[in-house]
Amino acid sequence: MSAVRKYLATIGRRGGLKSRRTLDPATARDMAKTREARRAFRRFRAACFWSYRPDLPITAADVPWVAEQLMKHGNREAWRVGSRLCR
Repeated sequence: MSAVRKYLATIGRRGGLKSRRTLDPATARDMAKTREARRAFRRFRAACFWSYRPDLPITAADVPWVAEQLMKHGNREAWRVGSRLCR
């Protein structure tokens, strides 16, 4: 095995065994909720967020607002996604 190949195998193994990022569970949950809120904003933009600009930055502080708008103005699927964001 060449030296380069052996080096890449070593780094790949180390990266797979332990992540370099250390997050506490609360921060990881907040990141996941923010990601889901951004996805819901894009998905239900025509029904619930039509008056807002399409590139509106959604942050962790905006998650409750996104959930409220989904549950107030959306259909059953939007309500389900909004209720999942409220947990």
